Amino acid sequence: MSDTSPPDTVADEFETQRDRLRAVAYRMLGSHADAEDVVQEAWLRLSRQDAAALDNLAGWLTTVVGRISLDVLRSRQARPVASYDDRLPELVVLDDGPAPDDDAVLADAVGPALLVVLESLGPSERLAFVLHDLFAVPFDDIGRILGRSTAATKMLASRARRKVQGIEPPAGAAREQRRVVQAFLAAARHGDFDELLRVLDPEVKLTVDTPSGVVVTLGATKVASGAHLSAGAAAQGRAAIVDGRPGIISWRDDGTPLSVVAFTVVDGRITDMTVVTDPARLALMNLPHPA
Repeated sequence: MSDTSPPDTVADEFETQRDRLRAVAYRMLGSHADAEDVVQEAWLRLSRQDAAALDNLAGWLTTVVGRISLDVLRSRQARPVASYDDRLPELVVLDDGPAPDDDAVLADAVGPALLVVLESLGPSERLAFVLHDLFAVPFDDIGRILGRSTAATKMLASRARRKVQGIEPPAGAAREQRRVVQAFLAAARHGDFDELLRVLDPEVKLTVDTPSGVVVTLGATKVASGAHLSAGAAAQGRAAIVDGRPGIISWRDDGTPLSVVAFTVVDGRITDMTVVTDPARLALMNLPHPA
């Protein structure tokens, strides 16, 4: 550690806060990579502070992470960025079928719908909602970050809450989504066209990222006609959770990734399928190894 780094006791305290800070930044920014950068910047700022003068280190760090995240969100508005759907999946884990009571362990992975809605909020709304509703930060503290009164901050959070309300999946939704995907894969393997149409939304979107570029197919009939691609992935791969969505990971014989498939299920039907087969993009993803 350099001479400007906090003493070991403060470093230890920072480490105890790291996961929570990362969670705050991730829900603010919707990107694990950006969240890591924000947490690292918070550490660097702490290294330039007299830690002994900080009465509430956890609160100070939360404020710093909130301010940095707010700056990132505002800078995004000033320049074009890839949409949420265009980003590479950032959290991919094998799905070994947790028991119903164990669904909570997937809480950090589940919630892509929430992230999509949060991205529709303005930076100030998002900060107020995330810090208060998800992490119980007092409105007074949030108002100081935003440079607004407590009353104005409460209004921001209330407005954001109304937009977010009702988008979180009910208990058991993850299991139901996996059941729909398994029904789709079984129908694909057996060539059951009628069953495929039953589990596909009429306006389903299939996006395949290949070495030659992205190919998009729209409509249940067209997607069902090419469903043997997903059946092949299912036969070669294992069930996975891809950014909170049910999916499939396949590997080549040498253990290198072959493909990642992610499904979005709404009201018992598949509305979106994303397939990544481009080796260059697969290499950028932090994928688990085959067991």
